[in-house]
Amino acid sequence: MKPEKSRPLHLRPKRTAHALLRLVQVTDCHLYANPGRCLAGLNTLDTFDAILDLVKTEFGSSDIILATGDLVHDASPLGYTRMRSRFEKLNLPVRCLPGNHDVPEVMSQYLNQGKVRTLEAVQLHNWVIIMLDSTVPGREGGHLNSRQLEILEQNLAQNPDCHALICLHHHPLPIGSAWMDRMALDNPVSFFQIIDRFPQVRAILCGHIHQEYEDMRHQVRILGAPSTCIQFTPLFEQFNLDRLPPGLRWLELEQDGTISTGIKRLSAMPTKLDISVAGY
Repeated sequence: MKPEKSRPLHLRPKRTAHALLRLVQVTDCHLYANPGRCLAGLNTLDTFDAILDLVKTEFGSSDIILATGDLVHDASPLGYTRMRSRFEKLNLPVRCLPGNHDVPEVMSQYLNQGKVRTLEAVQLHNWVIIMLDSTVPGREGGHLNSRQLEILEQNLAQNPDCHALICLHHHPLPIGSAWMDRMALDNPVSFFQIIDRFPQVRAILCGHIHQEYEDMRHQVRILGAPSTCIQFTPLFEQFNLDRLPPGLRWLELEQDGTISTGIKRLSAMPTKLDISVAGY
């Protein structure tokens, strides 16, 4: 199980220290306390390690890694501890937010060490990255409570001269898959009412959907990413597994607010995928 070597990705060189920010999004890792556990036939720790190898070999000059939820499927302290130790080996800053399979309090307790953090926001040069918690205990779908909406509004208001990237687990717009859209953010109107007041917002980055996705709302890009383990087939009414291998999203944030982004996957599915599973 090796990262793809045949067509290495050549990102543009940084022109100055302040001209370009490089980010990597990893999401929906679904690790377990038991390192031997599999999801639909895939060992999620093995696929996570393979993605981190890809980060190290092709994206080692990144400024930050964004981990956008469903990091540990069973929300176990051991799973988070193992994830943190893997991240720390990259020697890059990592900012994490929870997904519906995570328990935010446990995640915060075991991930917040060294370069791995669960901060509400981080400013890098003339960009602010805002990390929101859209989880609801006991629910698969998402909701931004009043505190999270306040975090969003305050960070945008306090950084009027910074371009903004907003990150959350749940997708804020329908993606055309009925089963997944029933688990989307349930209060997008409140979310976008704030977004629409701040023209510096450039993009919204989400996890949850286990697939490459891009849309545009007004002048704001909506971006989703493949999982580091199983993938969901786009535009299906019911749960359906795609045969695409695990992947990540890379982003380059320019000083003028321009975003370049793309998807990078492993060269092949690392182990046999069990497409017969009816859910996860």
